[in-house]
Amino acid sequence: MTQAIRVGLDLGGTKIEGIALDPDGFERVRRRVPTPRGDYPATVEAVAALAEELEHAGGGRATVGVGMPGVMSPATGLVKNANSTWLIGRPFAADLSARLGREVRCANDANCFALSEAVDGAAAGARTVFGVIVGTGTGGGIVVDGRVLPGANAIAGEWGHNPMPWPRLDLSRRSGAEATEAEWPGPPCYCGRTGCIETFLSGPGLARDYAAAAGDPIDAVAIGARAASGDLHAEACLRRYEDRMARALASVVNLLDPDVIVLGGGMSNLDRLYTTVPPLWRPYVFSDTVTTRLVKAAHGDSSGVRGAAWLWESL
Repeated sequence: MTQAIRVGLDLGGTKIEGIALDPDGFERVRRRVPTPRGDYPATVEAVAALAEELEHAGGGRATVGVGMPGVMSPATGLVKNANSTWLIGRPFAADLSARLGREVRCANDANCFALSEAVDGAAAGARTVFGVIVGTGTGGGIVVDGRVLPGANAIAGEWGHNPMPWPRLDLSRRSGAEATEAEWPGPPCYCGRTGCIETFLSGPGLARDYAAAAGDPIDAVAIGARAASGDLHAEACLRRYEDRMARALASVVNLLDPDVIVLGGGMSNLDRLYTTVPPLWRPYVFSDTVTTRLVKAAHGDSSGVRGAAWLWESL
């Protein structure tokens, strides 16, 4: 099904953002509304109403794609793994399709991010793309030959809930600026396990690490600023972060061997990552050379909603 106008919506925990793209991928209109937190029927209605508003403003009947937290279970047709918990166990895609009177394509927000960057973003033209969102959480999505790879269980790319590879067991014996807890068994994760990649690479994970070493609870942005100004604790914290990201991404390279890894989310704004991390992952990649590129998302915070608009061409 191909139509001139593509509507994409990004259903977040606090806001719903939507755009209408023309046939060449140029944005015609953008809108944003609050998410009715905790109210499932109101959430379905808010998404549908925004889709209709964008379609009208875009100038014609459109395809509708939605990026969402969690995924639609292939087994049940119900939402699973969503941090917007009022969606869990609900037939969101079916309800939204019924409300709009047409089929709607839904995908995990990290998959939409990866798709956007693969279509016309930082990884345009690459055959295999791994998109990474490192912010409040740590998610991932895979695009191969311009198509989202959802996986048999709709969890392809969910690297954040694997354990940190090659964990450091001796960090707890260091002192001063290097002091931090050992990586195994690691911090508890909301998924019920410990030592997940997300507990180390998310923004809160970085803040936790800094607080453990320096005794000062500040956020990731402040840690980056302090490191730039010469703070020893902050610099050591970022070096640990870079080493952990390198190991975590090396495991992805060993499994998927992508052409490009694209970073998005708040942590992607640490520009030093793109020069420091690739040299650090080389010892862990099972190859004599590593040509995989690590790049920053071209569309920034707009990647998710743009990818949702492209879902009709990729699923």
